[in-house]
Amino acid sequence: MTSADRSATGDQVTPGGGPRSGRQRRLERSWDRAERRALGKAERRRVPLDAHRELAASGPDADPILLLERQAVSRVPELVPVRYGRMILSPFTFYRGGALIMAADLDRGPSTGLRAQLCGDAHLSNFGVFASPERDLVFDINDFDETLPGPFEWDVKRLAASLEIAARDSGFKRKERQQVVMRSARAYRETMHDFAGQGNLAVWYAHVREQEVMPYLSRSLASKRLRVTEETLAKARTRDSLQALRKLTTVVGDRVSFISNPPLIVPLGELLPEHDARELTAWLEGLLAAYARTLDSDLRHLLRGYRLVDVARKVVGVGSVGTRAWIVLLQGIDGRDPLILQAKEAQPSVLEEYAGASRYANSAHRVVAGQRLMQAHGDILLGWQRTRPLDGGTRDYYVRQLRDWKGSVVVEEMPPQSLEVYGQLCAWTLARAHARSGDRVAIAAYLGTTDTFDRAIVDFASAYADKNERDYALMQAAAASGRIKPMMGV
Repeated sequence: MTSADRSATGDQVTPGGGPRSGRQRRLERSWDRAERRALGKAERRRVPLDAHRELAASGPDADPILLLERQAVSRVPELVPVRYGRMILSPFTFYRGGALIMAADLDRGPSTGLRAQLCGDAHLSNFGVFASPERDLVFDINDFDETLPGPFEWDVKRLAASLEIAARDSGFKRKERQQVVMRSARAYRETMHDFAGQGNLAVWYAHVREQEVMPYLSRSLASKRLRVTEETLAKARTRDSLQALRKLTTVVGDRVSFISNPPLIVPLGELLPEHDARELTAWLEGLLAAYARTLDSDLRHLLRGYRLVDVARKVVGVGSVGTRAWIVLLQGIDGRDPLILQAKEAQPSVLEEYAGASRYANSAHRVVAGQRLMQAHGDILLGWQRTRPLDGGTRDYYVRQLRDWKGSVVVEEMPPQSLEVYGQLCAWTLARAHARSGDRVAIAAYLGTTDTFDRAIVDFASAYADKNERDYALMQAAAASGRIKPMMGV
């Protein structure tokens, strides 16, 4: 049922979107753990744990290529082939770009009424490390373009299917794939039980720091793989605005400007005629000034110490390729004091058609609010704004630092043991994020203490990987027929 259908039937919609039962509304005003456990157990009777192994058959309106084409309408036309080119590389890259496809599939299957703030695109590559405000290296979810409240298990299934698909791409044996997915599902369930017994503040402060992860990894990984992990973490510490300045800019005369690497990075002067470029620069300055008002007063003071130097359009990610994204070079005291921000367009979440409309009229506000709710630590310069672009209408943008010790592992290069460990780390992190926003006591009671849910998720992940391969073949056929035109090598 779509949000429009719910409105037509008069169903009440939560502030985060989606219908609530009378029982759920009563429990929102209750502090009683026993009542919340009873809610979870009652939900298990309504949606048995075994039901989650099911993958509903696709309907006539579920053509995956049609769904991608529908998304392309609102994107930069010349960048849509780049998105297709990145998706068609492998079944895993196709899956990474297909959040809308999976949202439609999940909506046809069983769903609990136990809602949490969802990432909406919780695949393996959307987890990683970045700097906390205290300059610790922390591990967390790092992509929230699709965040929205919804049934907690939708995120779990997106993560589990990504493990299975990545393991297939790497040639893992069937039993190896099953163990990877099984361990991650169990880690999610057991972590939720741990958080169910904790107080609200304890859950809120919980996070994963590098110092806590490394001893565990040293016991779990072979020395060669541990060395690669340590190198990845060390490299992440170098990824800041100074490093981005060296990599993304050049000096022409006495002026620093972004390099040209079309279509991935296109400086404003190459993208538009001089007069239009000046107008767009003025528009971006206005966007940044307005965005600053969504930050705390101390951070507004910090930003006032920088001036705009250059602007470029930058292609980012896989699924979000084609949405409008700008990188903005700012300079502080001198040329050794850069700040590079990214202003990225936010569109409605792919979940909104299925899980209910967002409470936020501004899609960028939705992204920022969801990120702040799910992450233990976030970018101090994360904010949002709605703006009127030069071509008319309105668009929503969220703004953040382009790099702040951000780093991620190359999932495709992981051996089975590494992927198993990494999957458990992602599952712990996802459970922590859901425990912050959802009813962790009810969710834990629903999941139970046996491995029934874990085994169901293993079967679902395998079935969805089969479906993903069929959809990937349809994309290959669409490219062969000329229906879509992927741009390869970018």
